[in-house]
Amino acid sequence: MSAAPVKVPPQTVLVLGAYGLIGAEVCAALFRAGHLVRAAGRDLDAAAKRLPDLPFVALDMAQLTDSGDWAAPLDGVDVVVNCAGALQDGARDSLEPLHHHALAALAQAAKTRDTLVIQISAIGADLDSPLVFLASKARGDAALLASGARAVVFRPGLVLAQGAYGGTALVRLLAAVPYLQPLALPNAQMQCVSATDVADALAKAVAGNVPTGQIFDLVETSPQSLRDIIAGHRAALGFTPARREWVAPDWMLGVTGWAADMLGHLGWRSPLRSTATKVLRYDLTGDPTPWSTHDRPLPEMPTILKNLNLGPEHRLQARMALLMPICVAVLALFWTFSGLMGLISLDRAAAQLTAQGWGDGMARASVVFWSLIDMALAVALLWRPWAQRACLGMIAVCLIYLGLGTLVTPAMWLDPLGPLPKIAPALVLSLVTWALLEER
Repeated sequence: MSAAPVKVPPQTVLVLGAYGLIGAEVCAALFRAGHLVRAAGRDLDAAAKRLPDLPFVALDMAQLTDSGDWAAPLDGVDVVVNCAGALQDGARDSLEPLHHHALAALAQAAKTRDTLVIQISAIGADLDSPLVFLASKARGDAALLASGARAVVFRPGLVLAQGAYGGTALVRLLAAVPYLQPLALPNAQMQCVSATDVADALAKAVAGNVPTGQIFDLVETSPQSLRDIIAGHRAALGFTPARREWVAPDWMLGVTGWAADMLGHLGWRSPLRSTATKVLRYDLTGDPTPWSTHDRPLPEMPTILKNLNLGPEHRLQARMALLMPICVAVLALFWTFSGLMGLISLDRAAAQLTAQGWGDGMARASVVFWSLIDMALAVALLWRPWAQRACLGMIAVCLIYLGLGTLVTPAMWLDPLGPLPKIAPALVLSLVTWALLEER
């Protein structure tokens, strides 16, 4: 039986990774409990959109690997909640500094200030794990608990929330596929937990109602197969049951993971990266007993999904997540092909302008210039940090083509191949893709 709750005055809480899936829920729960919450993370724009009412501290945790680096962030802070993390090394992430070195430095700084540190780790974190993700998490947890700082480590299972990101986004994406249910490793075992219950556990730890120096797995009692998790989401989102099931062969998982890893070097955080599929192969499950003994058993997946009240906006989100990579691929191919065809058909394209009185040299230079612009936009779209701006560039170029084409070569509107009318769909697809690329 758990001890009687301890009542403490409002705490000043620094939440690292505050605008993430778990971080945002934690901030909301702590704010409702009357604590003074400071949000922290790398992206000021993301924080402004997700947490507009909270003071924000801009910091890159992976850069704070010395205890002295934490002096300013910890000034006036009673509790630190670390929700920051990444799945795999990539263009924007380096796991060992983020999960281990920065947390060890934070623990040393917190010890000298008697600041409580609450760590969000991961189910299956183990020092001997062959996966860098899990091993680096375990090294961070071990450094924190060995530091002598007041600390609690929570290891949640698959976190289900109103929003979706990473693994939960992938589950909803797969649930949105019409008629056919694609699956990979359908019998892989996982345990779910509600983001609300994770935030509630953290709020109790901030209030001093959770013993320090311990690790708690936040998971449901009964493991679920990946097949059942996707089927449960399909029903909860209101999609019709799949008529057929297709299980991807193991070799395809390897190819998909490799392709997703390559895209990771371009800044795309695909949930299909190799680490995600490797994690599934381990049937990562936790022990719910320590937390249920201290507090209460956590709800099972059907109850969690029922309480989420997923509606039309979540169905639309799942469908858009399914379409986004298709839109990006189509746009990249369209603009690459457009540029190449301009160069390959240089004589014919230039003839359209010389027929309107342009000089041959100027006509050819114009075709080459705009062909290179088309291909540059396709390349920019594939680099994730530039992708949205590339879409805006595509929209601008489409408008220029329509305007100049109408003024200089109006007869092209009547061309049987429709070169000008075909620009309009490209413009609309660029606008839609720009919206779909909004993160978080």
